[in-house]
Amino acid sequence: MTIDINHLRQYLGRSESHSDAMSAMPAAALAATLNLPPPFAGAPLPPLWHWLYFLPLAKQSDLGPDGHPRGIGLLPQIPLPRRMWAGSRITYLQPLKTGEPAQKVATLAKIDLKEGQSGPLVFVQTRYEMSHASGVAVVEEQDIVYREAATPGSAPPPARPAPTNAVWEKQVQPDPMLLFRYSALIFNAHRIHYDRPYVTGVEGYPGLVVHGPLIATLLAGLLPEHLPEAKVKTMSVRAMSPLFDIAPFTVCGRPENNGALLWATNAEGGLAMEIKVEFV
Repeated sequence: MTIDINHLRQYLGRSESHSDAMSAMPAAALAATLNLPPPFAGAPLPPLWHWLYFLPLAKQSDLGPDGHPRGIGLLPQIPLPRRMWAGSRITYLQPLKTGEPAQKVATLAKIDLKEGQSGPLVFVQTRYEMSHASGVAVVEEQDIVYREAATPGSAPPPARPAPTNAVWEKQVQPDPMLLFRYSALIFNAHRIHYDRPYVTGVEGYPGLVVHGPLIATLLAGLLPEHLPEAKVKTMSVRAMSPLFDIAPFTVCGRPENNGALLWATNAEGGLAMEIKVEFV
């Protein structure tokens, strides 16, 4: 497949904004989904819970065969069928709070074309700046990767070994109910998270794919549990290999310098995700 990267780069610098009343309901719903107590009114959002807000509302008629919007809004139409979240770098300047209206400005920052083992890869980076009446609160650079359709009978490459020196760890058993509820909370119709015939028959995965942002949110949840006084300054999140609902995975972490290292391990001991955290 030939990809005109210069055409795609014509979209660089495009921006759009979203306003949000920051209702307590999405945070309360995620808390219920994760078996956590509901947040109190006006509570600062825990790290990564901003993903519940400023959601783009694509019309049903604008969704592609995989459930993602087709070339509307900020992103151009990428001529590759498989889309995965690859990671984010987030800086926390001040808290976003429930009930405090805020705005997000999204800017298309970078589009790169690379050649992988399975064919061409397009990496799209978007910069998000979230602010409220007191100024900029959260800045995020988010990476999405697009790739070719799966070869029939192919399997994801094995993950590299995860660290084995965790100080904190918790096993997670993903199931369709958890994935459905998280998809609903972030208004995500991507079929790989809830449509088993599609994800196994069309995209070639062995089971429903656990959302990358959900894995990251579970990892970030280790911090208030084990270091309740720590305040996050930056988080660098990197998705390494997918996780599926057919096996449990483990969220792990340990203190490191003035921060922490968090990671998710699959059932075979492979590294699925890594987060480097810096504290204030």
